[in-house]
Amino acid sequence: MKSLLSNMYKKINYIAAVLVLFTGITAQAQVTSQSPYSRYGLGNVKELVLPQLRAMGGISAGVYKPNGYNNINMQNPASYAGISMTTADMGLSGTFTKLSTGSLSEKDFNGSLNHIAFAFPLIQGKTGLSFGLMPYTQVGYDYQTVSRVDTTNAINRFTGQGGLSKAYLGIGQAIGDNFRIGANVEYIFGDVENSSSYELQRVNALYTRIQDKNSVGGVSFSYGAQYEIKLGGKKRITLGYSGSASSNINSTKTYVASQFIRTATGEDTGVSDTTSFIDGGKSSLKLPLTHNFGFTVQKDNKWLIGADYRMGGWKKLTIGGVNQGLQDSWGFSAGGQFTPDITSINNYFDRIDYRVGYTYDKTYIQRGGQDIKQQAITFGLGLPLASSRYSIYKMNFTTEIGKRGSLMNGLVKENYINFHLAFTLNDTWFIKNKLY
Repeated sequence: MKSLLSNMYKKINYIAAVLVLFTGITAQAQVTSQSPYSRYGLGNVKELVLPQLRAMGGISAGVYKPNGYNNINMQNPASYAGISMTTADMGLSGTFTKLSTGSLSEKDFNGSLNHIAFAFPLIQGKTGLSFGLMPYTQVGYDYQTVSRVDTTNAINRFTGQGGLSKAYLGIGQAIGDNFRIGANVEYIFGDVENSSSYELQRVNALYTRIQDKNSVGGVSFSYGAQYEIKLGGKKRITLGYSGSASSNINSTKTYVASQFIRTATGEDTGVSDTTSFIDGGKSSLKLPLTHNFGFTVQKDNKWLIGADYRMGGWKKLTIGGVNQGLQDSWGFSAGGQFTPDITSINNYFDRIDYRVGYTYDKTYIQRGGQDIKQQAITFGLGLPLASSRYSIYKMNFTTEIGKRGSLMNGLVKENYINFHLAFTLNDTWFIKNKLY
């Protein structure tokens, strides 16, 4: 019994140490995006997939168990039914962005904690439980537009920061040998701050600034189902569906309209007059209904290929009862994974998971009469680390090379490279070691 408790404490201390480390990193990485398109709606929406699935284009609806190793697929909670070991997954992400418009360009880098997630088997092969924390949307932008008023330049400045996170608790249940269902209860929270100012370039002129902050906190739900068709020879097809319910989330609004003076040297002298102030105004945010359909074909412990199609009813998104002027979105992903020989002893490279994929989205933004589209190629590796009889460790590294928007009609084009690094632990708890 002492040996069992000692092993338990070591594992708990390991997880606690990682949590403390990640909390410290997160505190120093507040700005997680630099995208003018994050000004609209809730910001840039991130799919709830871990790096190992993101490397395959972000496929998730039909992903159950790519190999004998446990991965957490919170995008489709039906997959939790296959969790056979205590699983922990924690990771970081970084983004290099190049923004271009006309003859101008700008480069930027941001990094942040990407996720932390856990999963446990409740009934082996039948029921699994998962919980964790993921980014949901990211807001970060700082840009200006210039126009002429008579003989004077008029500058509109736009800045924003923040984003929403999603904490979830979910359960997956197998019904018979081929069918699985699951659901997540999610708590969405965070702050989104947007600021705009209108300035005429005159010495000691009186300018106007509007600051708008929404503090969000409320419950939403997502769900999923999977059906498996066994083909023989360790091959199978998995059909999947996942979606999220249309939910009303509480929001507290702070709105400040003020006037200030900017000197000839460009210094802001501070607020000279507050023309409007709303603090703690209660409102709600209505999230849209979303759907995700997909499939995978795989040979256990060898290869997997699959594809997803998704759509979201963002046209109905409202904040404080005001429609945000967005459009419905849709997109698709395709990708796969190949492991040369998962049992290889002499060749480490044969045990690596090699992943590749592609993703495309017509986002919910339309500017200048053009749909803002996003696409990326993805690839990554699943690198096995040292393991023991009851523990398996893996490091997952993923790269996304993509673009958002275009240079047409004076729009902004974003070229980005996203890096994701995650550590996954599979462990068997509550096993009593025997002495022979």
